[in-house]
Amino acid sequence: MSLFDSPAFENHEGVHAFCDPEHGLKAIIAIHSTARGPAAGGCRMWAYPDEQAAMDDALRLSRAMSYKNAVADIELGGGKAVIIGDSRLHKTPGLFESFGRAVDSLGGRYWSAEDVGISPADLAHTRVTTRYVAGLEGHPAASGDPSPVTAEGIKRGVELCVQKVYGRGLEGVEIAIQGVGHVGAYLADKLAAAGARLTIADVDEEAVREVAARTGARVVPPSAIFDVDAQVFAPCAMGGAITRASVQRLKGKIVAGGANNQLGDPEAGRLLHDRGILYAPDFVINGGGIINIAGEIRALERDEAFDPAWVEIKLSRMVETLREVLDRAQSEDRLPAEIAIETAKARIAAAKAG
Repeated sequence: MSLFDSPAFENHEGVHAFCDPEHGLKAIIAIHSTARGPAAGGCRMWAYPDEQAAMDDALRLSRAMSYKNAVADIELGGGKAVIIGDSRLHKTPGLFESFGRAVDSLGGRYWSAEDVGISPADLAHTRVTTRYVAGLEGHPAASGDPSPVTAEGIKRGVELCVQKVYGRGLEGVEIAIQGVGHVGAYLADKLAAAGARLTIADVDEEAVREVAARTGARVVPPSAIFDVDAQVFAPCAMGGAITRASVQRLKGKIVAGGANNQLGDPEAGRLLHDRGILYAPDFVINGGGIINIAGEIRALERDEAFDPAWVEIKLSRMVETLREVLDRAQSEDRLPAEIAIETAKARIAAAKAG
């Protein structure tokens, strides 16, 4: 299948490939839309099985960032970068400086930040060769690691869903978390502090042990997380976890988590709906991190200090947007994801129209 025929292409403005053999860089930067502002989205480092898988991931994630940024009502478009490589083995300062040169060559059309396999410390090397990187520390406009803010937005979204479905708060609610990396770990901390009872799973056994020790969570193998008798399933690992097969295994009535592109099967969203399971669209509920990044970009562009109050206003509004999406989906008997995409596309179209 050609690039332009890919279901994930959907009129991307640009797809850029970069190769630097000296530093081991193989990267793809996808820019879906700059209608609302420069494209912004994290950089992911992953050992993809082949270059096509990397391209497909970049396209899907870039498109999702356009939707996420529009729904979060921030003046940014959607883009994403992927670096092909094992983040446990192939990281070097030279690689990230080379990635910075790739970003800089786009002249500000794309701002990068951290994502899976990338840390703020890695991006400090990227900042050496480009100004178009955010989510850093050590300067007045810096916002730091966006993961805690992402987790805070998800926690508030889970709370909203639990109230909507079960008519109660988080105290005593059973929640299964798939993936306790950056966002999943912070989410586990926040949910445990609110009184939820957790079951967690991750391929990283050390991460699981650390989170379980802090939160008292029960640990199950990754293959068993869908079978946990939990009221909420929170996917916080890689995308595509929610399929027709996995939906059939869920015991609860809510799917709400931090992973991007959670619906791995076109029919999975419909099956969730048919089974009476409330789905919080991923690009709505997990927008806290990019809001934090937007706050840093805003401060850099204005030569001001980072403003946490601005982020809190946008974060609160994001949760209200989630409420509006879920309420409308219920009243119209439609899928929440359809409503969320419709909302995002309308905002992008309005920006294009001027």
